[in-house]
Amino acid sequence: MPDSRSRAGGAPEPASRTSQVRRARKIGRVLAQTYPDAHCELDFTTPLELLVATVLSAQCTDRRVNQVTPTLFERYPDAAAYAGADREELEALIQPTGFYRAKAASIQGLAQALCDHFGGEVPDRLEDLVTLPGVGRKTANVVLGNAFDTPGITVDTHVGRLARRFGWTEQTDPDRVESDLMAVFPRKDWTALSHHLIWHGRRCCHARKPACGACPVAAWCPSFGEGPTDPGVAAGLLRTEGRA
Repeated sequence: MPDSRSRAGGAPEPASRTSQVRRARKIGRVLAQTYPDAHCELDFTTPLELLVATVLSAQCTDRRVNQVTPTLFERYPDAAAYAGADREELEALIQPTGFYRAKAASIQGLAQALCDHFGGEVPDRLEDLVTLPGVGRKTANVVLGNAFDTPGITVDTHVGRLARRFGWTEQTDPDRVESDLMAVFPRKDWTALSHHLIWHGRRCCHARKPACGACPVAAWCPSFGEGPTDPGVAAGLLRTEGRA
């Protein structure tokens, strides 16, 4: 995050760590004000439902997942039901979410692991969640933050993209991005920050053409100008709801 100071030769001095953190937290506060209702857009009522929905959300929109899960959750009310499910029937139910064979295998694998090691219940510790087949830190943090109120940073494609655009990290590996953001933001803010970034990424800071001219944090963004800066043009790119 460059600042306005310059060396004698005219090149901008690197921003201090303190100024970087202040700018990052300013962006975080403005996003929180912009998206006060930001929340997990997957529908669920139990930790298991959220875990399954999160697995299904890979390479699929939350909206599509939410269309599939009511029938799925009714058909398989607990981990034992998933573990003992007919594979073809399970695949047919989740087929609209894409990659359904791999997702069915992951769901049955994690369900069996829950039955074998956790009494059929979803554990509330990250170190336990990541032992489940197909569950990495991203999925674990979704479940912890939204089903157990345990703070966690969910580094999906939106969070990773925005963190790099804002200059909070140079990393592309999600675990390293998570570590960099954990070092900047207070633990109590991690889950909410994830929601705010995801909502902003879906609605304004798009991957191919960010709506820079209509962005509420444009004044603090070192990547301003990657998308249209004209307010009218940028406003036409805004989405009123997430699509991914």
